[in-house]
Amino acid sequence: MTASPKCSFPPATVTGLPRIGPRRELKRALEALWAGTIDEAAYTDAAHSLRVGAYERQRELGLAADYAIPGDFSAYDQVLDAAITTGIVGEDPSGTDLGEYFALARGTAERPPLEMTKWFDTNYHYLVPEVADERTFTARPQRLLDLVAEARQAGHRIRPVLVGPVTLLALSKPAAGAEHAPLERLDELVEVYAELLAALHAAGVEWVQLDEPILVTDLDAISDADLAACAGDAHARLLSAGERPQVLITAPYGALRAGLETLLAAGPEALGVDVSPATRAVDPGWLARLQTADFGATRLVAGVVDGRNIWAADLAAELEVLTGLQDGGRDVSVSTSTSLLHVPYTVAAETRLPVDVAGWLSFAAEKLTEVEALAAALEARGSGAADPAGVRKPAFNRSARAVRTRAESDRVLNPEVRARTAAIGERRVRAGSLEERRRAQDALGLPVLPTTTIGSFPQTPEVRRARAALRDERITEVQYQATMRAEIAEVVRLQEELGFDVIVHGEPERNDMVQYFAEHLAGFAVTDHGWVQSYGTRCTRPPILFGDVHRPAPITAPWSTFAASLTDTPVKGMLTGPVTILSWSFVRDDVPLSTAAEQIGLALSDEVAELEAAGIRIIQIDEPALRELLPLRADARDAYLDWAVDAFRLASIGVEPGTQIHTHLCYSEFEQVIDAIDALDADVTSIEAARSRMELLASLDPAEFDRSVGPGVYDIHSPRVPSVDELVGLLEAALTHVPRHRLWVNPDCGLKTRRYEEVRPALENLIAARDAVRVRAAEEVPAATGAAF
Repeated sequence: MTASPKCSFPPATVTGLPRIGPRRELKRALEALWAGTIDEAAYTDAAHSLRVGAYERQRELGLAADYAIPGDFSAYDQVLDAAITTGIVGEDPSGTDLGEYFALARGTAERPPLEMTKWFDTNYHYLVPEVADERTFTARPQRLLDLVAEARQAGHRIRPVLVGPVTLLALSKPAAGAEHAPLERLDELVEVYAELLAALHAAGVEWVQLDEPILVTDLDAISDADLAACAGDAHARLLSAGERPQVLITAPYGALRAGLETLLAAGPEALGVDVSPATRAVDPGWLARLQTADFGATRLVAGVVDGRNIWAADLAAELEVLTGLQDGGRDVSVSTSTSLLHVPYTVAAETRLPVDVAGWLSFAAEKLTEVEALAAALEARGSGAADPAGVRKPAFNRSARAVRTRAESDRVLNPEVRARTAAIGERRVRAGSLEERRRAQDALGLPVLPTTTIGSFPQTPEVRRARAALRDERITEVQYQATMRAEIAEVVRLQEELGFDVIVHGEPERNDMVQYFAEHLAGFAVTDHGWVQSYGTRCTRPPILFGDVHRPAPITAPWSTFAASLTDTPVKGMLTGPVTILSWSFVRDDVPLSTAAEQIGLALSDEVAELEAAGIRIIQIDEPALRELLPLRADARDAYLDWAVDAFRLASIGVEPGTQIHTHLCYSEFEQVIDAIDALDADVTSIEAARSRMELLASLDPAEFDRSVGPGVYDIHSPRVPSVDELVGLLEAALTHVPRHRLWVNPDCGLKTRRYEEVRPALENLIAARDAVRVRAAEEVPAATGAAF
């Protein structure tokens, strides 16, 4: 039941916002807190100013109605917030202890952090709650109540946002020793959510948002129909549990199937769905299902403005979509398809983008304007206006201009690129079988348990200053290159001193593993202030892929060959793979993703050939995002994996058998893509495995996955330095899944985001652990050809 509604749902809203700050203020405040240069009170003041400023800006951009603004702020991660708020993790009764919060997120010297993995098919990472059987779930509403009170004092009525109960448990994992799957405890968790809603109701809150994106995803453990039924029952119980605010349930990141009917049957006051052009293209029947569904008294919150990509919306086309949804008597509000967490703050900050490209874009602020314009036009249509778009003519004119000029631009289509990709043959197979390549690669002279890093080393203040000085034209290219070469020499010396078997140059010249390549590939644009959150305080600036791609000149070969000139140890060339470049960019929507991936793969093949010709015999093509782009629906996955594998192979097929190809994968459900990883045909695959304590290696059957594997044993996403004993334990655990002659030793990701004070002792311990395991294994390792691989 609920109190009589006092406030109808606003006509325009968004389901979430960027939270790092227009100039990454939250990142800086948090890192200062962790470094001890400010205290908790100073951090709290900074976060308060950031939140209230965001509320004011949203009101200025058109979200003036009560509860139009979502209260979705998180100091680190929204899933961790929900897990603490419901008592799944944490011991503080109030759920507001920042020390405990960050200990769960980042770990301490005494305990590792929670596991981290990708948030649906995005580049955001969430922390995975661990559900213990003996744990009693407990409502801890204070964090939400504090956000509400803060906003109210500043003159805003915000809509508290919480990850929904079904999604929260579906994304959790059983704690060690637990016998029950988290979803088995949904009834208990629903009771806690009911208590949270009651507390918010008592505080005068009239609208709450519960996000259930798990309902647009196919899971292995439960069918879509069963998951939808489970969610419908849970929300029906929750919505009838007692006095509560009105509830908006959202289902972002794709189209609902069985979940549409069950959520509507549960009877929320509003249902938010993803109706973006991208989702309509993937599921052409989605609009028809919405138009025929019985919404009853439930308001449809239509996410027609794409919350994940950065192209200006075609407002005229989206108004037609909204009109079709409104016909039939439905109450319709306008929103974004997802939280705007995934896009930068505003295009207005970008003064160095090409003018025409900037005109094609909409970041968070511009999307708010688009949402408000569509809502105003829809309202005008309902009032009988002859020209509904006329009420927001500037916005509709900007949209029409962006759509037209982008379609007509000669920046977008390159006939030479199209001709080259059209000439690619179907057969993309490397020279030599895996066994033949192993024999050829014996010439590398690698020992048992060969040890390397994933690529990047910490970026020192000197390196960052030099890059900024070059960008601002305060130093010459010659001066910049001298600084980079000095840093590379130090990184090579350090690795030799520590005892690494394969050396990297450390990538000091790279601001970001994707942006760097985008800056050197035609068809991309890059921003100065287009930051988005990847996890915690880790932010990236995704490039903008707007046109056909090719490589005008060598990109990495000069740096790798310089490093090779300094050492007799093998040096590994470092490239970012085509799927990861695609995944971590804002991609064009005028060609299929497969076409863009093929173009990038072909451009990278030129760079691979350049490295090999320069004598680099180990080349890593990183694909940390391979799993990330995997479609949420199972029936679309095979087609994706086919073109993703083809793009990688296109980049690597030209090498000689004696050149060893590596790849690297990030946090993911490894078992879902194991066949595709095998099909990449890389000689060595390194994977992030430290936080999962090697659990994901269980999906590797040595008889079927006959490639060398480097499971990351040093978790670089946490500042803690793992002990030698801990690393030995992880290596021994890895050896229960991977034969000794195929095991590599490495951190689980690049070291760029860490400091040398953390990295050096961690790498020293890594080498010491390697040596200890190597001694134990010395008499057990076969002496056959290719034993190191």
